[in-house]
Amino acid sequence: MRHRLFVMSAASGAGKTTLKDLVIQEFPDICYSISATTRAPRKGEVNGIHYFFKTKEEFEEMISKNELVEWNQVHGNYYGTPKSFVENQLAQGKRILFDLDVFGKVNFDKVYPDATGILILPPSVEELKKRLLQRATDSEAVIQLRLENAIKEMDFAKAHGKYEYTIINDDLQKAAQELRTILKDPRQS
Repeated sequence: MRHRLFVMSAASGAGKTTLKDLVIQEFPDICYSISATTRAPRKGEVNGIHYFFKTKEEFEEMISKNELVEWNQVHGNYYGTPKSFVENQLAQGKRILFDLDVFGKVNFDKVYPDATGILILPPSVEELKKRLLQRATDSEAVIQLRLENAIKEMDFAKAHGKYEYTIINDDLQKAAQELRTILKDPRQS
């Protein structure tokens, strides 16, 4: 599985999604993982493209049948990675890029220990706060909670995570180039 599965983790505001969006289209052999969730679709989201939307009962059945690589409950909704999606993509010869929080990565590694971990970090907590404020999507209280969670997640990742690579996202183009280098298929070299 080495060089076939890549797991990116980052605190909210570290720029993981921006990096992924900037780079992934350059790698036609890499697909972006689709998670299952019980949350309602947002405007424009399509089942099977953005998420696999499930009822709570369907998701809990997936849990009981051990059909998820990893799963978690966040803000009252379930999120998880279906094993069938991963296995189908691998069978088609695809490589897969996952977006998992640091806790999900630990569980993912139990099933796929050869997955390559990529930790995306902001240059500083101060910069992270600035980015969250610039988004202008959250209240001051929510931003403070996100910052506290981000610090816990970064500490957890450093202490318990298996990340072969760490990208400090202080310059988007430089960080994107680092991600490209990591994702480059060694079989093409």
